Amino acid sequence: MNILMAASEANPLAKTGGLADVAGALPRALKQRGADARIIMPKYEEISEHYIQQFERIAEFQVNFGWRSQYCGLLKAEIDGVIFYLIDNEFYFRRRGLYGYGDDAERFVFYCFAVMESVRYMDFRPDIIHCHDWQAGLIPFLLRTRYANDPGWAGVKSVFTIHNLMYQGIFGIDLLKELLGAGDDIFTADSLEFHGAASCLKGGLVYADKLTTVSDTYAKEIQSWEYGERLDGLLRNRSDDLTGILNGIDTELFDPMNDSALHTPYRSSVARKRKNKLSLQAELGLPESEDIPLLGIVSRLVEPKGLDLITSKLDQLLQEDVQVVVLGAGEKQYENSMNWFAAIYPHKFKVWLGYNDRLARRIYAGSDIFLMPSRFEPCGLSQLLALRYRSIPLVRETGGLKDTVLSYNEVTGEGNGFSFTYYNADDYWYTLKRALHFYHDEAVWRRIVDNAGKEDYSWSRSAKAYMALYDQLLVSRKGTERWPVTL
Repeated sequence: MNILMAASEANPLAKTGGLADVAGALPRALKQRGADARIIMPKYEEISEHYIQQFERIAEFQVNFGWRSQYCGLLKAEIDGVIFYLIDNEFYFRRRGLYGYGDDAERFVFYCFAVMESVRYMDFRPDIIHCHDWQAGLIPFLLRTRYANDPGWAGVKSVFTIHNLMYQGIFGIDLLKELLGAGDDIFTADSLEFHGAASCLKGGLVYADKLTTVSDTYAKEIQSWEYGERLDGLLRNRSDDLTGILNGIDTELFDPMNDSALHTPYRSSVARKRKNKLSLQAELGLPESEDIPLLGIVSRLVEPKGLDLITSKLDQLLQEDVQVVVLGAGEKQYENSMNWFAAIYPHKFKVWLGYNDRLARRIYAGSDIFLMPSRFEPCGLSQLLALRYRSIPLVRETGGLKDTVLSYNEVTGEGNGFSFTYYNADDYWYTLKRALHFYHDEAVWRRIVDNAGKEDYSWSRSAKAYMALYDQLLVSRKGTERWPVTL
């Protein structure tokens, strides 16, 4: 089975968010299950020279789209056991940062056309083209229209993954019409038109053979008005083709038994974990105590991550015998709030504005409770990392948080964390008080920590689900094509 992953970013070459983690890790997990999974992405300026030196240029060709004819170089290298292809065009991609430019529509329309042309120059023929987010959303559209009768793409099936439905790649109809060289018939409600504009994301949602998103609950949520971003009707219409598959984490990279950032290696031992708490307290200048519950936050400091709930109850929380450590950056109001609490409660509250991988790992290892009361969370990785490091998550029941964190049940002894349903400060505060209560019951807390280690959140489980989805498509490959050929 040959899988070509089309993503605008992938670890370890370029990253702005969770998409890069998925695009970088999933192909490795698929390879372990026997697939030949490869990645194709733009050649950005910020890819380090260490990696660029490993690539060889395997082709040069012109990409024609709209009225344009643009140079494209195709580069290839094996990085960490996975073959990467880079789309090289300095006019579009030799810039600081990955996104946010006024010509992003043109840049990623070029990228989609370049991916389609690149298969002519590879010693690799995909069975599945797996596209991620709006930047690659027009590839399924092109596969079913412009390239429908192209021998290089004969029989290829497409999968489109939604990482966050909020980001849709919406541009003017006239602009996309000109870039695609398309007619009015493409910009209708059942194709690329979106409330008077044009949506690149809809290229994937309408034309891909299968749709996935990053948790089962999020797959259900986005079919509702509240989370559907005005696409809920389309997603309900395609519900039979929509699957939620949880992201995983790299359990070798994030392993408390073999993490050089930690003071003491451990697996499920509460006693050994607390040595890391003492080390973190000493490093940050907090009073050293195994008994004081230490609450950790590693997050973007923005409202969707639950920062309004956290800050609304922070003064009340710090009246308790607790310590809080925060790592992250985001909206100024929350950064200023964190600095204020750090100044008022210097022996209870510490904040690091920005990101530091070493400190993040030490917070996962040193904290007893991990706060993640997100308003919405398609999947979430932080709660998976917290579970991996046996820091007990406190979450709101949404998206991947609901699928991975089961609230502790004192009757059955089941549960690996604490959760609440309704997004309000009172429910959050009640749940936090409940977590602190059980922390002081040593036998119960050890049971919850043991429960945290029972689930498998590695990429192996996710890869198994993707392989089953790919198998479904390949079994049906000889069936009648469902999409009309246009353009």
